[in-house]
Order: sequence, then structure tokens, then C-alpha cells
Amino acid sequence: MRRSYGWSIRARQELWARWVAGESVPDMCAALARDSRAIDLVVRRAGGIAPVPRCRALRVLTTAEREEITRGIAAEQSASEIARGLGRAPSTVTREIQRNGGRRSYRAAPADARAWRRAHRPKACVLAQHPALCAVVATQLAARWSPEEIAGRLMTDYPDDPTMRVSHETIYRTLYMQARGALKQELLAHLRRRHVLRQRRSRVAPVREARIPDLVSIAARPPVIEDRALPGHWEGDLLAGAKNSHIATLVERKSRYLHLVHVRGKDTTSVVTALIREVHRLPDGLMQSLTWDRGSEMMHHKRFSVATNAAVYFCDPQSPWQRGSNENTNGLLRQYFPKGTSLAKVTQADLDAVARELNTRPRKTLGYRTPAEQLALDVALTL
Repeated sequence: MRRSYGWSIRARQELWARWVAGESVPDMCAALARDSRAIDLVVRRAGGIAPVPRCRALRVLTTAEREEITRGIAAEQSASEIARGLGRAPSTVTREIQRNGGRRSYRAAPADARAWRRAHRPKACVLAQHPALCAVVATQLAARWSPEEIAGRLMTDYPDDPTMRVSHETIYRTLYMQARGALKQELLAHLRRRHVLRQRRSRVAPVREARIPDLVSIAARPPVIEDRALPGHWEGDLLAGAKNSHIATLVERKSRYLHLVHVRGKDTTSVVTALIREVHRLPDGLMQSLTWDRGSEMMHHKRFSVATNAAVYFCDPQSPWQRGSNENTNGLLRQYFPKGTSLAKVTQADLDAVARELNTRPRKTLGYRTPAEQLALDVALTL
């Protein structure tokens, strides 16, 4: 196998086309006749982000025009005569010849290659040009805000300052492409998924669902819950940690307000007891229904309903998207409790602190208000 680490333009284009298409690294190695180290080097330097192809500006001389200049020089034509044939200004042809060795040394191919290199002027990214904006973005990344939340909240916090604007894609690119030099690589650890480069999606294996007696399907849930018209309707799930440790998550559907619940075990007695205790901490009437998946931890759902006066609805098998607010919040929680972390020693006070931080974090779906702000508004409107 050829191990040269030099890449032609065409080879790089093929590499990125295969990367974007989701081809595996071993298949790419075989197709490109390179080893994995060579491919990894190219991909990591770009942060896993395919570069935008360069193109020539329409106003510049083309390769064909430079070949005409070479032929004109060989025919001993003046710069004005060559320019007339090309439909260009004489000064354009004169400068082209002078900057490439003069009439005695001018050659089309080397001149074209030099022009292509000179035209490459990498532009400093927005965050590098605006230190104040960069400082705000770095602070909010360290607080575990997502780039999309940061970009949206900037428009709310700085409505009259156009220099305090940046897209979430620019933030991602600046983090992943360290050559931009504006944001430290350490901030990648605060993203929801702590990858050092853009990853491709993988399939998730299906999970066996438990048989729950007397369950009420999500299909029977009233339209007022489905439409998120009123507060008081929640989604719940267990977040798993290492060594068979878990915490329960409760998310209010309208405001995305979060409660985290310490549970002693995954068995239904422990989970339902902990949930009842947490609901009793809520203001009266704020828990009217709960939507859960079909995990065995909610076998005693009737006991929960009797104790809290809240209806329990169950999602269809293998349909986590039916608890979309809860699933999204569980993804945010992985910034605090990465997979493989034991949750056994996490106290309720620790969970309350994490919930407080997430409840004061802006959300795109709320118009970049925080869940705490949204819930306060919703409750005030119902009084």
C-alpha cells in the first residue's frame, strides 16, 4: 500500500466525498490506496468538516487566456494586440506578463498555478475579529450552552449591536477547526457530545419493551396535552449510568422545565416512590399528567396516579420521539453525566443544582427564553 502523505486536489476531493457519504475508514483506505493514518490526518486537520471547494472569480484570466498570451508572445505580438484578441485591457496583459518573468520567461501553466496560489487569502473568522464576542461565546460554552443556544440568545441580549452576532455553524467550525485560533480546544469538552471532530450518525439497536398492565396509550392523550396549550403536563424517563445506577428525569412539555429525581434503584417500587416524593415538591396542580416510555420501572403507574392525581400515558414501543422534550433534555444531561459515569453517589442536592443550571439556559424552541422564564410566564397566565 502506498504510504505517501501527499494529496492531490482530486484525491482530497474524493476523500471528502466518501467521508460525507458516510463510508467507513477501511473502505476509504482501500479505495484511495492510503493507510488510516493519512486519512485521519486530513480529516482531523479540518475537524471532520468538508472544506468548501475553491473556484475562480469570473473577472480573472483563465488558463485558456494565458495560453493565448503565450502564443501571442511567440508570434511577437504587442501587449495591446494580445489584449485586443482576448477582449481585455492592455494593462491586464502587461501586468500578467511582468509578474511572471517577462516576455522571455512567460509560460501559461506556471503563471496559472502562481495566480491560483496568490488568490488564496484565508479570511479571519468572525470570532477572531471580535474579541468581545469571542469572550461571551467562550463563557457560555463553558456554562455548557450549545452553539445554537448561544447564537440565538445573543440576538436577545444584544439587540442593537451587530458586532455581537455569530451563527452556530461558525462556533462549531471554530471549535473543530483549531487552525482558526479563536476558541480553545478545551471548550469541546463542554459540548453535549464531546467529539473532537464532526461525527457521522450510527444506528441504535432496538430495545425490548416491558409488558405493563393496564397501560393507557399515548393515543388516548387529550389534544390539549398534545398541543402544549397549557402547563402541567410532563414527560419522564430514566437516565442510566455505570454500575446499574440511574436518575429519573421529568420535563414539563410546554416550558421544558426540568426536575431531576434521585432513585435508589431501577425497580418500580424505588422509582415510583421517588417520583411521588418529587411531585409533592411541586406547586399544587402543576403535575396533571405524565408521559413515560414502556420501561418496567413504571409497572406501578396506578399507585403513582392515586398518590399524585396525575394521569400516566405510555409511548408506543420503540418510539422515543413521542417524548421529544424529555429525550432532548436527556441529551443535555450527558454534558453533566457522560456515559460510563456512575450515578450512585450523586445526591439530590447535586441534581437540583444541575436542574437549576439547565432551567436558566436559553432554548431555541422557546424563542431563546429560559425554561424558568417560560414556566413563570405560563403559570402567571393561568392565575
